[in-house]
Amino acid sequence: MATMTAVKDKKTKKAPVRGMMDNVLEQFNSAADQVGLHPNIRKILAITNNEIIVNFPVKMDNGDVEIFTGYRVQHNNALGPYKGGLRYHPTVDIDAARALAMWMTWKTSLAGLPYGGGKGGIKLDPSKYSQGELERITRRFTFALADNIGPEHDIPAPDVNTSSQTMAWIADTYMSTRPPAERTANQHVVTGKPEGSGGLEGRDRATGYGVYLNIKYWAQRKNEKLKGKKFIVQGFGNVGYWAAHFLEEEGAKLVAVQDAFGSIENQKGITVEDLFNYSKANNGSIVDFPEAKSLQKENFYSTTCDICIPAALGNQITKENAGDIKATLIAEGANGPTNVEGEKILLEKGVTIIPDILCNSGGVVASYFEWLQNRNGELWQLEDVIAKLDKKMKDSFDKVYEYSESEAMDFRTAAYCIAIKRIEKAYIQRGIFP
Repeated sequence: MATMTAVKDKKTKKAPVRGMMDNVLEQFNSAADQVGLHPNIRKILAITNNEIIVNFPVKMDNGDVEIFTGYRVQHNNALGPYKGGLRYHPTVDIDAARALAMWMTWKTSLAGLPYGGGKGGIKLDPSKYSQGELERITRRFTFALADNIGPEHDIPAPDVNTSSQTMAWIADTYMSTRPPAERTANQHVVTGKPEGSGGLEGRDRATGYGVYLNIKYWAQRKNEKLKGKKFIVQGFGNVGYWAAHFLEEEGAKLVAVQDAFGSIENQKGITVEDLFNYSKANNGSIVDFPEAKSLQKENFYSTTCDICIPAALGNQITKENAGDIKATLIAEGANGPTNVEGEKILLEKGVTIIPDILCNSGGVVASYFEWLQNRNGELWQLEDVIAKLDKKMKDSFDKVYEYSESEAMDFRTAAYCIAIKRIEKAYIQRGIFP
């Protein structure tokens, strides 16, 4: 029997390492000060609406039962249903879910989508479980969440270590628990599904493509060409691979990559497709790739390059390594990869940072397209998806760039200001119940 616990904020001893929630709150408060956010609305946006923790049992392949802990945090839904990914990772906890849910609120608002922010996942290392076990874990988690998710309430999507297959299992489980007449109408309970199960053509590349687009738009504003630019990527999963793929097509050169297994470098260039095929054949690892030399983990961010793309986990660029970064542009493919202290160092050095809520928003924009496709019973072609994505991403980039220029502030603060002002407007127009 799953147990559900309502979580309340508690004062805890200050951790030696700054948490993601500390970062997101500092970023939010800084932007709220800039726009003069109404104190009452600041109180609302500084906390989450709902926090769900579920503990549920799953039978393993050997017959033993393990208990797993899953999370779903719903930050704010002033603009529409909660939207955000589910990740399977040992670092998943309530603090991380809170921070990521809040970031999703800003991301969906900035993109002009009719969504709020949510996030969650399960605390586990998926590499330790079989495909059958992961399916049972996913289905049991979905059942435990019950009506806390829904196509007009809270719409999960893939994130770290989850995939279109994960979403297919969630959709099938959720629809199976609905009355027969409602089952097909609930297909859009998740996005990021396989194309044969209601998924959007091109959804797999949308986040990485969006990272690439933001870099391209930045270069255009600087009257620079991407051809010949050297870039490094931390994380060679879905986001890192596709960002690298499209940059390489523009003539940029991948010179270093880091994943969970190791780091590699070749200043003459690493062929993206060769590395991708090698990693697929090597259980996802880039280690010992023949076209590059091994690189010490701590030296990755000091690699000579023009563009740095952190596309792995949060809190990767900190005060310990920010000063070593050679790049003039950081394009945040991950959520929260740069903490506040690291960002201050980078900005003082004159490094431009395209923030996560802008840079990696291609995924949630494509999720919105998939949601619409399912709702309307349509099938969109890849060229239509790409054209719509280009326009949406360009609109967001231009808004942030122009606000940053007019207000003489960095990109992240500008992006937050735009996102927060849109939510504030919704509250002012609607009022606070009762």
